[in-house]
Amino acid sequence: MSTRHELRSTNATTAPLLRITTTTVPRRASIVRLDGEVDQDQHDHLENALTHALQDGPPRLVVDLAGLTFCDSTGLNALLRTRLDARAGDVELVLAAPPPQTRRLLEITGTDEVFTIRDSVPAALNGFPARHDR
Repeated sequence: MSTRHELRSTNATTAPLLRITTTTVPRRASIVRLDGEVDQDQHDHLENALTHALQDGPPRLVVDLAGLTFCDSTGLNALLRTRLDARAGDVELVLAAPPPQTRRLLEITGTDEVFTIRDSVPAALNGFPARHDR
């Protein structure tokens, strides 16, 4: 299992730090964990990390939302764009452990119906066999 940490420093008066950690489970999945807030200030950072995770060509991309303290429409748009890119690349996208505020955002916008959502990362990986061709 490999781990890559990406940090972006921000001015404390504009927005808190968003930490994105990517973990690779060989031939099974890439897991992108989000810790902090996603809003307009972190949008580009998030999109870059998700795009990079998809470029690695995992069979499944799990976005772990457990550490997310806030997500606005720009974060949701990044997830929706990633969903389309994942489908185009034959990668299954799964959102794991959305906290109450993020779950509410998904419900209000109806996007909880278009995403596969699981209660935890293990649940997102459960029942998914390793790919031998990757």
